Amino acid sequence: MENKAFMYVLECADGSLYTGYTTDIKKRLHIHNAGKGAKYTRARLPVTLLYQEEFPDKPSAMSAEALFKRKTRQQKLEYIADKKK
Repeated sequence: MENKAFMYVLECADGSLYTGYTTDIKKRLHIHNAGKGAKYTRARLPVTLLYQEEFPDKPSAMSAEALFKRKTRQQKLEYIADKKK
């Protein structure tokens, strides 16, 4: 059985959004802010965690990430706002 996984959304220093998945949110955020994460975030430090959603396994988190990335910025922000209610 796989461990739980997360889809997460970061807000970069330039205001842009970055979406990813991980099994350890704290560790992944630290890696991003240390400049050792995705190439996209390395050029836009620091990043802050805007949203996270838990899934039962890695494939579910990966699927959610893929669907989320297809949304426009406005749709992403609305999704996050709705989930935080």
